Amino acid sequence: MLVKIALIGVIGIGAQWVAWRTGKPAIALMLIAGILAGPVLGLIDPERDFGALREPIIKLAVAVILFEGGLSLKFRELRQAGLAVFMLVFVGVPVGWALGTAAAYYGAGLPLELAALFGGGMVVTGPTVIVPLLRTLNITPRVKHILKWEAIVNDPIGALLAVGLYAYIIHGGAQADSTAIVTDVVAASLLAVLIGGAAGFALTWAFARGWVPEYL
Repeated sequence: MLVKIALIGVIGIGAQWVAWRTGKPAIALMLIAGILAGPVLGLIDPERDFGALREPIIKLAVAVILFEGGLSLKFRELRQAGLAVFMLVFVGVPVGWALGTAAAYYGAGLPLELAALFGGGMVVTGPTVIVPLLRTLNITPRVKHILKWEAIVNDPIGALLAVGLYAYIIHGGAQADSTAIVTDVVAASLLAVLIGGAAGFALTWAFARGWVPEYL
């Protein structure tokens, strides 16, 4: 397993180096490299190579990506990007969800529940896609700030939307207790915010008083 993890690291770093040398978006080259290493050549098979550790590794990777993205945010950027980010997240997400659902329902002929789940997944942009693109694009700082904030804020919102729709489907669709599902999702979200906020303030407090060394 350690060999496979090292191989993934080598492939990912190599793809980013090639992207840097060629000026191409890193996310595109990493996607191509992953397809070649996985389905095409069979060098890496997550289910075979990681077994029961596959899901925890994926969750840990997603947490690291979101945490790293959050660290790069600067609230002073919201002075320029605040209204645009608000519109993209709270207006763009519902519109994108509706259009994605309609495309899957009418275009692909999926059942309405699956079409809605597909539409929910399609609204997620995410820092893993947007940030590498921003490094290669020559655009104004204001536009960069808007796209970066939208990607990082939209990522957990889109994930919650997809999880809520999935819970609705597996609990019976139209026969499901929608109130209970919404309550569970909201309660879990609030609990996560409280725990994350408390942990963040505790770390800040500990670092400010010198209780934790900087290199940690």
